[in-house]
Amino acid sequence: SDIVVLVLFPDHHENVVPGSTLQVTNHIVIITPLNNTKHLLVSAYMDQRVKDFDIRIIGIFRRDSIQPLHCFFCCTGYLSKTTPAAIFQHPDNFGFPFVTTDVMCQIPQNCNARRVTLLTTPDKESPSTDQWLPIRNKDTVGQKEENMQFDFTVCISNLFGDYNNVLQFAQTLEMYKLLGVNRVVIYNTSCGPELNRLLQSYSDEGFVEMVPWPIDKHLNPSRGWLHSKHGGDLHYYGQLTTLNECIYRSMERSRYVLLNDIDEIIMPYQHDDLMSLMSTLRNQHPNAGVFLIENHIFPKKHFEPSGRFHLPQWNGVPGINILEHIYREDPARNMYHPHKMIVRPRMVEGTSVHEVIKNFGECYKVPLDVCRIIHVRVALQGSLTLEHLNVDKRLWDFQEKLIPNVDKVLKRVGMLNLT
Repeated sequence: SDIVVLVLFPDHHENVVPGSTLQVTNHIVIITPLNNTKHLLVSAYMDQRVKDFDIRIIGIFRRDSIQPLHCFFCCTGYLSKTTPAAIFQHPDNFGFPFVTTDVMCQIPQNCNARRVTLLTTPDKESPSTDQWLPIRNKDTVGQKEENMQFDFTVCISNLFGDYNNVLQFAQTLEMYKLLGVNRVVIYNTSCGPELNRLLQSYSDEGFVEMVPWPIDKHLNPSRGWLHSKHGGDLHYYGQLTTLNECIYRSMERSRYVLLNDIDEIIMPYQHDDLMSLMSTLRNQHPNAGVFLIENHIFPKKHFEPSGRFHLPQWNGVPGINILEHIYREDPARNMYHPHKMIVRPRMVEGTSVHEVIKNFGECYKVPLDVCRIIHVRVALQGSLTLEHLNVDKRLWDFQEKLIPNVDKVLKRVGMLNLT
């Protein structure tokens, strides 16, 4: 399906004096090339869920150039000795030369570590100031789930190219607000001008967290998922790296994380919102940390015949009006059918796009009549006629609140057609 990204290229380096107490500032991800290697570092998190490790560094490594590495810490007031690093390449590389990679290590005894970097030789080099990664989640590890800042976070892996589907995006974000989502994290390389304006508005109000993702400054990222077909250095602009980064970013602040694309809505069909859905599912499956939701496609070429939601105020707004598309394909059960996920982030160690790769609890496939994904896009089974599609008006249950809320946000960014 289409994936998207946005442009914010931070030119942000803190003045760091090696050996001093380093201040951890705002939560910007900067992609950092690692000295003396072909690898990139993204972020570091406190993670003591795996025996003998304290820190997890998320990176993008060149698969044919893996070498021994050593963790080097900035403790309060001094620099530590190095500790050996364990390197774990994620299994899904789709043939690309670069792959999402976790590096794990221990913090030395008596070190109050604030920052970490990797060295290729133990205790030999002095890292440059831009190589240090702040250690995230350090001060919040172990807090109770019910005390977290958010109940639901949506992770949108990445925006790239000139994606400008403003109307569908506004409708989707407003739908998520009605379902109880508190935060949407978007990794942004680039997007169209109108969508950029809309995202900036959501970012200003605090609903969207824009994470700059200038991966194209470091690699030749692929627009596709398979190296043999699409070429490039890295799968889908680093989609797997950003999904994993978002889980760790959310681990100590959000009870649940939804992993889905920008044009997908994880929709409860028997509950009014996500919290009542998850309360039911948690009661039934207390040991589950991953809830798999089946993807259902609503082809954008078939329109609801009455035109009741072809609204004049949305004329001229770029993008798809999802309220007009009520015909749903039945998935072809004889072929692989992808899911997306709602996860409890503390129970996930690593993820791929359609399933987790390492987790601490059970996975549960949520029945279709309880919850499914509404995905308005190009038909997957293009030969199906209307008689072979299901009428599904679930979105219409929310139209009384959804339409004025979409109008409000479009008006705020000057895109509502008032003539």
